[in-house]
Amino acid sequence: MTTRRTFLLKGAGVASAPAIFGQKTKKTWRVGVIGHTGRGNFGHGLDTVWTLLDETSIEAVADAHPGGLAKAKLKLKTDRTYADYREMLAKERPEIVAVCPRHVDQRVPMITAACEMGAKGIYIEKPFARSLAEADEIAEACAKAGTKLAIAHRNRYHPAMPVLKKLLKEGIVGNVLEMRGRGKEDRRGGGEDLWILGTHILDLYNYLAGKPLTCSAEMLQEGRPVTKKDVNEGNEGLGPLAGDEVHARWRMENGWTACFDSVRNRGSKQAGFGLQIIGNQGIIDIRNDREPLIHFMKDSPWEPAKADRKWLPITSAGIGKPEPQDIRGTVHNHVAATRDLLDSIKNNRSPICGLNEGISTVEFVSSVFESHRLQGASVSIPLKTRVNPLLLLS
Repeated sequence: MTTRRTFLLKGAGVASAPAIFGQKTKKTWRVGVIGHTGRGNFGHGLDTVWTLLDETSIEAVADAHPGGLAKAKLKLKTDRTYADYREMLAKERPEIVAVCPRHVDQRVPMITAACEMGAKGIYIEKPFARSLAEADEIAEACAKAGTKLAIAHRNRYHPAMPVLKKLLKEGIVGNVLEMRGRGKEDRRGGGEDLWILGTHILDLYNYLAGKPLTCSAEMLQEGRPVTKKDVNEGNEGLGPLAGDEVHARWRMENGWTACFDSVRNRGSKQAGFGLQIIGNQGIIDIRNDREPLIHFMKDSPWEPAKADRKWLPITSAGIGKPEPQDIRGTVHNHVAATRDLLDSIKNNRSPICGLNEGISTVEFVSSVFESHRLQGASVSIPLKTRVNPLLLLS
């Protein structure tokens, strides 16, 4: 009899990495989970995904909060619990470390400690880091230890994304004019939205169009340009942050233009948090974490009254076809991403969303801050300024 768990693990795949789905291995990877209740908790399911994989076993969990640790012990079904994640890493020496807390200021010490204790793979919550200087520290630690690192930008692992990339190359929307994205634009709208939710969109920009080459941007606070007096410590350990309004524009590696905008309290539950790819012969719409993820509408966007215009889903099976794979049971719950991480270790390759992709999202965000600091001037990427540019505002 086929169980639901077996079905979920056999029924999905990513076209660009078919080896990570539907395959079992005799090896059992030992996993150590790091959380911090009250300081980012255990992320969005980064702790429980390992219970869904036949090839992983949660050996221990660490949480500095006693109550949180007691709950994690029951949830993750492990008797080995630690208040100090460093002690856990030193004693247990897990091969895989899940760095779960959402608060970004804990990334560097947790990742470097995992590398120093011999972790072969690390799976972390996003955003990747608070600055390029921190990204450099993480890259150095991973390189020194030979550790593979993957980031929980789940939509990159969606099996429809390689299909979309192929269709764009074939000209499904004609010549691409621009990519434009927006965050959720709730109470976090502006700089916080850019970091917390915008990185999901920026990561897809990177996937579809390569690295950003230049950026021009502005940041506003109550309608006026952000100044040094507006900069404060951001929520969730984001570091220096400001602005209730952000407008940014990048020139991408493949020649496309990408934009991101966020204004506090301008969003709605029915719209936003996604991106569109505008071509002279059609539009692609991507709504993050929704299903179907991608829709297509043909014909020129400048002729909205044209007859027979409708949105068609793009799935792993193609245009207008139902999705044959269980996306919620593989992509949304991190099974696809973690399986890919294990395969990247086994075959000594980069994860689908790994270190370079993480650094790219930090470049995107940092370039917004740097361009604003230089009064909207176009800045070249990679940036020379490695600290958070908001620290340098006058």
